[in-house]
Amino acid sequence: MGLFKSKEERRVEREMKIRQGVRAIERSVRQQQKFAEDFIKNAQQAKKIGDEGQYQFIRNALKKTATVKKMLERQLLSIKNAMLIQQQAAASQQFAESMSLMAKEISRTFEEMDLTKTQADWEKAVTKASTLEERMDIFLDAMQDSSLAAPAASTEAVSDAEIDRMIDADVLAAEKAELGKLDQLESEIAKELGAKQKD
Repeated sequence: MGLFKSKEERRVEREMKIRQGVRAIERSVRQQQKFAEDFIKNAQQAKKIGDEGQYQFIRNALKKTATVKKMLERQLLSIKNAMLIQQQAAASQQFAESMSLMAKEISRTFEEMDLTKTQADWEKAVTKASTLEERMDIFLDAMQDSSLAAPAASTEAVSDAEIDRMIDADVLAAEKAELGKLDQLESEIAKELGAKQKD
């Protein structure tokens, strides 16, 4: 690769970095979900053996994990929205560049005409189009900064009741699964007894 990158190469490089950032946040969200699942299992075990100290510690860790997960999801949403805005801006930039080319062709065709005012207007439009990319970079940085500056670590983001529901929901699901197995076993026994009676 040469020492100086073209405008297109710089654009592709920026898009790759943005996509890498999105994938990294998505991985972090999945990791936090796995942590939450492990904490829920540990909390259930602590509750089962009656270790209140460990239970409270795990609840706090689960609450922090859920808060971090929400923060990451908000950041991911902000980046995805910024990517959509960037695509819209790119389409607008393409339009501006096409119009600029047409303006030059029209100017060449009617160069004997006095188009001073029209030329000034088009030059202003072209200048705005050339600065659009820089403004989009500033906008994306501002979006990211505002996402990071949000009060994501607030303990209000996830309530204690929400954490208790997460723990209890898994317990109820496990109990339902066990009851389902017992029902199935009873059904199979009844079928076998019925078959023996017929014999």
